[in-house]
Formats: sequence, C-alpha cells, structure tokens
Amino acid sequence: MSLSRWGRVVPVAALLASVLSFVLPGQAGAAGSVNLEATYSSVANGWAKVERYIDTRTGFTQENYPPDGRGDQDGQRLTFFNNVKQPFSGRFLLYSAPGWNTGSKATPVLLVHGANDNPDRAWANPGEGGGFGCGAVSCPSTGLMQYLSTRGYKVFAIGFAHKEGDNFMQAQEVGDAVALIKARLGVSKVDLVSWSKGEMSARMYVSSVKPSWGSAYAGDVRKLITLGGPNGGYDYPFAHGWAHDLSVWPECGGVVNSPLPHTYMTCYGTYTYHPEFSFVPTGGYDAYPGQRQMLARFDGTYGIDQSQQDWYTTYYGGQGFYTKGPGIQAAINAGSLISTIQQAGVPAAVQTYLLAGGTPSVVGIYNENRGPSDGVVFISSALDTTGVSTVAGTATVVSANHLQLGWHSGVESQVVSWLG
Repeated sequence: MSLSRWGRVVPVAALLASVLSFVLPGQAGAAGSVNLEATYSSVANGWAKVERYIDTRTGFTQENYPPDGRGDQDGQRLTFFNNVKQPFSGRFLLYSAPGWNTGSKATPVLLVHGANDNPDRAWANPGEGGGFGCGAVSCPSTGLMQYLSTRGYKVFAIGFAHKEGDNFMQAQEVGDAVALIKARLGVSKVDLVSWSKGEMSARMYVSSVKPSWGSAYAGDVRKLITLGGPNGGYDYPFAHGWAHDLSVWPECGGVVNSPLPHTYMTCYGTYTYHPEFSFVPTGGYDAYPGQRQMLARFDGTYGIDQSQQDWYTTYYGGQGFYTKGPGIQAAINAGSLISTIQQAGVPAAVQTYLLAGGTPSVVGIYNENRGPSDGVVFISSALDTTGVSTVAGTATVVSANHLQLGWHSGVESQVVSWLG
C-alpha cells in the first residue's frame, strides 16, 4: 500500500533527537519504560492520530503466528507497525479520536478490542471487513468511537500486535495505555470499554492478574464496561462438532483466523494435519494463546450440539469419524484463565458494568444455539458477576449479536448512560 493512500508518518527524528522514553506514572521501576517509536497524523476512519509504542520489559516475546499469513497485520495497521506483518508483542498502537484533548467529559475512555480484530473495524468502521466483520449484511461506516467523540468524550483505543495474543502481555499494555493517557491529559482515572476478548486484558489489568515480570494494577480505572465479554468463559468452538472447522480448515476452503478443537480433519476425502490451528500448543505451534485463556465448560449447563459430525470426540477428545482433537479439558488445562481471573476479583473501587447481546445471528458462522447467546458467548457468561465486587449495572441488548456490539445503537446509548 502506498503511504500517500494510507497516511503519512511524522518522523520521530523531526520531533525529537531520539525516541521518546516514558517512565509510566505509578509503575516506575517494575514496569521499566515505554518508548514512542512513531506518530502517524494522517489516519483513516476518522481517527486524529496513531502512535506506536514499545514496552521494553524482557517479559514480552515474539509470539507465534499462523504460517499461512491469516493472522498477519493488514490494512493501515501494517503501516503503523512499520510494515512488519508479524509484529513483536511488546509493541502496541494508541489511537486518538478527534477531541481527545478538547472533549468536555472529565474522564477519558480507552476502547479495548477483541480477537482477530483491530481498533478500526471494531470501533470506527465496522464495514471494513464486510458482513462477517460487522455481524450484519449491511455494515455502517462509523462506530462507538464517533458516537462517543461527538458527545464530548476524550476517546482512545489500543491496538495489539497479535490479533489472538496472550492476555497476560496485552493486559500489561492496557496498563501502559492507561498510564500514557493519564500523563497526557493530567488525569488520575480512565474508563475502560472492552469488547469480547478485550474484556480479558482489561479485567486482568484491574485485577492484577499478571505474569511474574508484570506490574500490578495502579488504581487508575474509574469504570470497567464489558461488551459480550466471556466473564464466565466460552466453549463454542468445542461444542458444535466440526461445524466451526469448516470456516478455518484450509483444505475445506476455510480462511478465518481462529483456533480449532482439532489437529486432524478429513476434507474432500483427504485426512490432513494442521497443528498450527490448535487451541493446545502442538507440533511447535501456539498461535492462539489468548483464545485458550477464555475457555470454560458449559456442557453441564447447556449440553453439546449433537446434530453436528463428531460432536462427542470434538468436545471430550479422541478420534472421530472425520476429525481428531485433544478435547476441551486438555485445552483448559493448557492455560485457561477464567477461574484465575474470577478468584482475583475486580477491586471494589472499580465500578463494573456488563452488557450482553441477545441475538444469535452473526453472518458467516455457525451460531451458538444451545442456550441464550449473542451467537458466540452465552448471555449467562457475558453477565457473570463472579469476582466483581461492585456491579454497577448489567444489560442485555436483545437485538444485537456478538459482532454488532461495537456499533449497535442500543449498545451505544447504554454505554453512554453508564459512562455518564
């Protein structure tokens, strides 16, 4: 892509003699420093600017990506990550919306996107990825970012290097972004609005669920809002036999960037092996750690979808007629964090709001049908308050599916009501 089309980088050298280094307020020493690497001032989808930062702590790693490129950075984000398709996970983007420094609302808002997503499609242009991306046949060209910005909110969004990355690292970067916003605006608190997998990193930050090298919560979040977040976990990919696989498995024509419950599958008469798409680290691959961390079992509550091929072995593990996989319990044992997060608890000082979608109508996928859901996450999981000390509000937008939660009018008005 040409820079003239996608935007112009303002060379850091033109701004300072060297890369800016920030010691984050409230996190000095343990967190080390966060370096500003580049600023982009001509940005698509209505954003005012984008900055790329790197957290220099040694705990950040180069995460594994699917080898066929489906998890690579794309669109203008590729430019922002310096044309590196598979960026180092210590790097993140901080998007600033119009009015980020002039909005009338006192508390700034940080938006945290979900799996296989980015700040553009999630919050500013839901139609960027077509119907599969926005959850409907017809997609709007604006989202929650514009809705909040035009109402006086100082809006920011974080963009992660890895689309399905480890939530331990991404939670630390949420803390980095909060500290940067505080320092920039001279405020003591930031509100977090998190969608789907983004709930994991946002909640882990405020709950101090961290790696040994990480920094604890700095007491700087006023409100935490989760949109379709798997607060109680999810088991959707394991519960429907091979239905989920068809959109992912290459030999079946699948191209979606998502993990699978299987390592072997028969497509068009050929039995093939793809360890790179497994929930469980297999064959040297571990490209979806962030998804594994969200898993929890719902077979005791909602059963399993017995209408789909290989339903039993998909969920419990083993060789089926056409597939073979380790089962959900093996994946949970390999690193689910749901129980850990719930046990850690959200501090009482953080007002927490939970919103669920109520319509299983996501375009392009086999929707979750075993119980009330938004097509991916059960309503009972999205509204699960286990470990939340201060439940300030819950709501279900019955007409919204999982991929509409960043732009549906009912969601937008509810978020504004909660933010105040």
